[in-house]
Amino acid sequence: MIGFYILIGAIALVSWLVSNTLKNKFKKYSKIQLRNGMSGAEIAQKMLADNGIFDVKVISTPGRLTDHYNPADKTVNLSESVYNQTNAAAAAVAAHECGHAVQHAQAYSYLTMRSQLVPIVGVTSKFSQWLVFGGLILGVTSDATGANGIGFYIAITGLVFMGFATLFSFITLPVEYDASNRALAWLQNKNMVSQEELAGATDALKWAARTYLVAALGSLATLLYWGMQILGGRD
Repeated sequence: MIGFYILIGAIALVSWLVSNTLKNKFKKYSKIQLRNGMSGAEIAQKMLADNGIFDVKVISTPGRLTDHYNPADKTVNLSESVYNQTNAAAAAVAAHECGHAVQHAQAYSYLTMRSQLVPIVGVTSKFSQWLVFGGLILGVTSDATGANGIGFYIAITGLVFMGFATLFSFITLPVEYDASNRALAWLQNKNMVSQEELAGATDALKWAARTYLVAALGSLATLLYWGMQILGGRD
């Protein structure tokens, strides 16, 4: 169990470092004003139009770094600082979220798979750790009393449930990287930004993607740890 806490601590530290760097990057590139004077909302609307997408709404949402694309109601949700601002960071985020809308319109396979996994992960993630912990505890009790190995199978079920979250995390990676690539290509090809602005947008999106990478690696490490705990204790 001590090893688990060390693992979680290490993952949390790396996640904090990446998240903190991301915030600093966005703060830095928020000071680079776009030469075209377009706001994040205007950037988003133009990218959607340039890709022939006219059934997606661009709306403002409260909070910071709360930007996301919702395929259910076809909305590009931009945080207030992105929706109204006219800087490189806002352009990067707005274009990235529109990248997801383009993926949706073109039935990008990884986005489709991720969407299909959402309801499954929503259920399994609530029970995975409880099943793993409960199964391991029940397994110890069963060994002491000479009962059957039902605890092992409960723990395995929890491990499978945990595996869905890990799979979701890794499928998210190509979705996020592809959205960023689409965004940056559009910003450059349509001459929406200068070279300095493009460099800032690229760096900002690169660090944003790293948060998903850390999350995926953390999920995998946790899955492997509990897998070794469950299977390693099996004769």
